[in-house]
Amino acid sequence: MEPSSSAEPSSSSSSPRFAPKNLLPVTDLESGYVSGTSSTAGSSSELPQVTLTRPHVKHLNQQLEKMSAMDRLRFVKACFPNLFQSTAFGLTGLVSTDMLSKIEDESPGSSPVDLIFLDTLYHFKETYALVERVRERYPNVRIHTYRPKDVSTTAEFEERYGAGLYDAAAELYDWIAKVEPQQRAYSELHVAAVLTGRRRSQGGERDKIGVLEVDEETGIVKINPLVDWTFSQVKEYITENHVPYNELLDRGYKSVGDWHSTSPVSAGEDERAGRWKGQAKSECGIHNKKSRYAQYLEEMKRKAEEEQLTAALEKVEREQKTEN
Repeated sequence: MEPSSSAEPSSSSSSPRFAPKNLLPVTDLESGYVSGTSSTAGSSSELPQVTLTRPHVKHLNQQLEKMSAMDRLRFVKACFPNLFQSTAFGLTGLVSTDMLSKIEDESPGSSPVDLIFLDTLYHFKETYALVERVRERYPNVRIHTYRPKDVSTTAEFEERYGAGLYDAAAELYDWIAKVEPQQRAYSELHVAAVLTGRRRSQGGERDKIGVLEVDEETGIVKINPLVDWTFSQVKEYITENHVPYNELLDRGYKSVGDWHSTSPVSAGEDERAGRWKGQAKSECGIHNKKSRYAQYLEEMKRKAEEEQLTAALEKVEREQKTEN
C-alpha cells in the first residue's frame, strides 16, 4: 500500500474537534500483542518464532558490540527472518539503507530488507521529497507506507480529529498517527525483527540501549546497527557515499520528525534537542511502552463517563427544582 505521500502543513488555528466516540477502545490497544519471549506481531501462528532468552540476548550483544555496522547488518540479515527497517528517513536510517544496498550487491540472491515508513501526514515537504529521491537511488528497495487508519490526507485527518490534535492531545495524536499504524504494519507484514536508527549519542532514553533488544510487550526483535556511531560519523558516511539526505539538515536541523514538533538546534545542543522543544518528552511513542497509551485511553474513557454522570445528575437536579 503506497498511496501518494504529499501532504501540506495545516493550520492549527481552529480548536480540535474530538469526542470519546473517536477514541479507539482500550481493547484495541491490547490486540496485536503476545508474549515477549518470541518475535511475533499478531497471533503466534502468523510469524516465524524467534525465541531469545535474556542470556542469549546478552551474549549476542557482547558479540555484536565488537562488529562493524556493516558486519552487524550482514549478521542480522542472515539470522532473523521477516526482517524490516523502520525509518523516517533520518540520517542514521539512510546509512543503514545504503549499507544494505551494498550487502545486496555482495549477495544478489539474498532476501531484501524492505522499509516501513510511518507517514503521519505531518512530515515536512522536504521529507516527502527525500522519499522519492530514495526510491530513485535504491530502486530495488520496497517502501511500505502506513498512514493513520482510514485517512490518507491531512485534510481527512483534521476533518476526523480536528486541527491541532498534536497540541491538544499529544498522547492521542501519537497513538493515532504513529503507534497504531506501526502496530498495523508489523501485523500485516508479519514483522519478526526490525532495524532502527537509534544511537546512544542521541542522548535521552537512548544512551544505554544495546545493539539488539527484544520488545518486552510485542516480542519484536529490535536491532540498532549504528548504536555506537556519533552524529559526525553518520554525516561523514552520508557525504563520502553521496547518500541522499533531508535538505533540512543544511538548515540547522539534526533530527527531523513532524513539522509541528521539530525545530533547528543550536551549536552545542543535543542532536534531538529540536524535537518537542520545551516539552518533557523525548520519544514519539513508537519506542515507549504500550501501557502508556492504554492508560491514557482508559483515562479519557473515565473522564467521558464522569462527564456523562455529571450531566445526568444536573438534569435530575433541574427537574427536581422545576417540580418544587
